[in-house]
Amino acid sequence: MVRLEPLSIGHVPALCDVALDPDLWRWTGTLIRGVEDMRTYVETALGEAAHGAALPFAIVASSVGRAVGSTRYGNIALEHRRLEIGWTWLGRAWQRTPLNTECKYLLLRHAFEVLDCLRVEFKTDALNSRSRAALQRIGAVEEGTLRQHMIAPSGRLRDTVYYSILNGEWPEVKRRLELKLAQPFAHQPSSRATS
Repeated sequence: MVRLEPLSIGHVPALCDVALDPDLWRWTGTLIRGVEDMRTYVETALGEAAHGAALPFAIVASSVGRAVGSTRYGNIALEHRRLEIGWTWLGRAWQRTPLNTECKYLLLRHAFEVLDCLRVEFKTDALNSRSRAALQRIGAVEEGTLRQHMIAPSGRLRDTVYYSILNGEWPEVKRRLELKLAQPFAHQPSSRATS
């Protein structure tokens, strides 16, 4: 259903096809308004990857064979066996589908079973109730809120809520995710994303 490919400049056109929806960026520290913004977004992610701080991916939907969003490992601290999963977004047509669940499953499985992480972190805007509910549904534990953690593009002071999954929790989280992914899902996004 989904494939994670290393993010590249070549993904910019496909990402622009699904990313020029202002609501996608409501809860992030980024605004994507056109091709140049997306190019800068991808170049920034690739720069972080070059310094070992991130590993960004394009989310490729098998049904359409092209990128429909992006996610990444960030804040990588392998000496402490931890990293963060985030910077995740999907075009509107792929939201509320199993794609994000499958992405999280693939990223978590690799983090715990290949990279041998002790801890995987997530963070989200305290006001982003959908993201918070999604993190709780996959089994992430809320740890606390960093008050006035960031200044949003609108100028609003953003409180950020941190979540985590620990290596000892992974077997149960994995089991729950595999059960979710095994359930039939009726909605099939159209081949044309809405933006």
